[in-house]
Amino acid sequence: MDPRSRLPSVDRLLEDPALAEAFAGLARRTRLAVVRRALEAARERARRGGPVPGHGEIVAEIGAACARLRRPRPRRVINATGVVLHTNLGRAPLGPGVLDELVRAARGYCDLEYDLAAGRRGYRHDHVDDLLGLLFPGHAAMVVNNNAGAVLLALNTFARGRETVVSRGELIEIGGSFRIPEILERSGSVLREVGTTNRTHLRDYEAAIGPGTGLVLKVWPSNYRVIGFTRSVPLPELARLARERGVPLVADQGCGRLFRDSPGPASEPAVEQLLAEGADLVCFSGDKMLGGPQAGILVGRPDLVAACGKNPLARALRPGKLTLAALAATCRAHLSEDPGALVPAARMLSLGEEELGREARSLARRVRRALARAGVGGVSVRVVPGASRVGGGAAPEEDLPTRLVAVRPPDPPGDEGLLAALRAGDPPVVARAREGEVLLDPRTLLPGEPAEVARALAAALGRPSGRPCEPPS
Repeated sequence: MDPRSRLPSVDRLLEDPALAEAFAGLARRTRLAVVRRALEAARERARRGGPVPGHGEIVAEIGAACARLRRPRPRRVINATGVVLHTNLGRAPLGPGVLDELVRAARGYCDLEYDLAAGRRGYRHDHVDDLLGLLFPGHAAMVVNNNAGAVLLALNTFARGRETVVSRGELIEIGGSFRIPEILERSGSVLREVGTTNRTHLRDYEAAIGPGTGLVLKVWPSNYRVIGFTRSVPLPELARLARERGVPLVADQGCGRLFRDSPGPASEPAVEQLLAEGADLVCFSGDKMLGGPQAGILVGRPDLVAACGKNPLARALRPGKLTLAALAATCRAHLSEDPGALVPAARMLSLGEEELGREARSLARRVRRALARAGVGGVSVRVVPGASRVGGGAAPEEDLPTRLVAVRPPDPPGDEGLLAALRAGDPPVVARAREGEVLLDPRTLLPGEPAEVARALAAALGRPSGRPCEPPS
């Protein structure tokens, strides 16, 4: 007899009183889909030689699946890693003022593409373009859905069916398998590599630029560094050559550092610097050092930006109302006297060791008190020097000096067990470990989160034998 025949029927599970609470408020088709998925998973385990789950186990799995269905996604996470623009954790957190704008735009209707004064259709980019124009006087701007889209749009507009000249040392791959050669191929442009991996000279560009050249592309390798016997062409020299040959110079800056005095490592060139040095277009991200939502931004010569806007591809890459609302609020923050007070990422990048030391000592005291209240002993809690990172593919070799709270748990659970328990909490806390200690960096903690981190540690270490809890259903 096939053991899978012992599985309960769909109808029996749909009518099981034990699932009444789990099914409450769910449409019948939803309940049916959840039940069928659980039964198919059970059959698949049996096909592979595993045990057939009993009725109670199936009911428990369905209940957990219904609970997961109701849980908001993506989940809120506390970032205690010290990586400010943590790509896996959503990069830049948005400020309270930005969140207010998002709620206003999302709650009802808005003038996304409506000219209220004229009473007719408007232009969605007006909400942000004029603000970017104030940030970069004399230049035009355009917003798309992300920086990869910005680069793709520029390549397709100016080099479709023509050559894009780029240094071999700048043919980068970043997270998610974004590769410059593949983007060039999808844009319809032909890659013309110049120089070598480690050294490219102006004469290499001079020999490559010809009648078939659509544009020259300068890419900042934000997530790696080539060191040693290296050479690259300074942007002002490359810009002069591009002007002489009558081809646009597009700079893929990526990191979104706006000004020379913006917070963060000075090794990342600022957008205003690249424009001043002669770049015709600069492409960068909205959710990195700019500190806003995911977006791709093109800033530069008005005629080139206008050409990108007329490209049919621009409609496929256009941002929605929530992105524009959040980006407009973030741009207004950068136009204020103190962007660091309004943009969380800017504040985090500007924090000095003295302030971080105060915050680390305060966090350590909270942790000790929380552990004492929970009756947890045998745990070392100390403040130690350490390093934060910008993240988001920016400044890969540069550390930001910080102060860490180092927690040495007993064994078990050990550092890896404690990390797992913190990730399984609600809200999850993501930290890092080193030499048996869990390290908490106050640089990336938002207001109110130090108290939550202390409670999370006490809860994780207060369980019997320090066992991690099961993930919340």
